[in-house]
Amino acid sequence: MRIRFHGHACFEIEGEAGRILIDPFLTGNPSTTTKPDDFTQLDAILVTHGHHDHLGDSVYLSKRTGAPIIAVAELAAYCRKQGAETHAMHIGGKHLFPFGWVRPTLALHGSGIENPDGGHMIYGGPPCGFLVKFEGKWLYHAGDTGLFGDMELIGRRHPLEVAMLPIGDNFVMGVEEAVHASQLLRPKIVIPMHYNTFPLIAQDAGEFVHLLQRRVPESQGKVLKPGEILEI
Repeated sequence: MRIRFHGHACFEIEGEAGRILIDPFLTGNPSTTTKPDDFTQLDAILVTHGHHDHLGDSVYLSKRTGAPIIAVAELAAYCRKQGAETHAMHIGGKHLFPFGWVRPTLALHGSGIENPDGGHMIYGGPPCGFLVKFEGKWLYHAGDTGLFGDMELIGRRHPLEVAMLPIGDNFVMGVEEAVHASQLLRPKIVIPMHYNTFPLIAQDAGEFVHLLQRRVPESQGKVLKPGEILEI
C-alpha cells in the first residue's frame, strides 16, 4: 500500500485493492503540483465535508474517471446534482466497497458549500472523518476537526495503522490538540495535515513530531511533503 500526500488534506491511497483519493483540493491549492488531469483512473473519491479546500475537484474527477464520491448523504446529493457518481453514507454506518470498508466518523467542524451565485451557503450535511480498511489495515483520515473524546473509542475499536490528523489550528486542531488526539487514537503512524497551505494555518510540523515522540512514543510521526509517498 502506498499513501501519497498531495498537500493540505488530500491523500491518494493505492495498492492491489484499488486507488482512492481523499479530499481532492488540487485546483487552487498552492501546496501541490498535482493536477486533476493527472488522474485517469480512480475507484472512489472520499470527501469529508463541503468546504472548497476539501470538496475541491471531486465532481470534476468523478465525471472524468467515473469514480463515485463517497460522502454524507446531503453532500452526496449536492454532488449528484452536479453530475457526479455518488455513494451516500452517514456517520456510524459502514459499507464494503471493492477496495475495502469505509466508515464515516464524527468530526467537529462545518460543511457549508459556497454558493457559486454568491448567495447563502448551501447545506452540506455534517462534516465527517473516514475510517478505511484497505488491504487489511485501518487508516483514519480525521477530516477537519477539533479534539473530541470519542477519538479514544475510535482507537479502541480499530487498531490504526495510520492516522492523518490536522494540526493547522484556527479552523482545526493545533499541534498540542493533535498530539492529545494521538494519545487517544494510538495509531502506529501519524501524518500531520491541513497546515502551511495558507498563512493563517502556518505550523511547525517538526514541533508536532517532537511532542508526539515525547508524549506518545508508541506512535511515529511522519511528515510528508506534497508528492511524497509512505509505503506500508
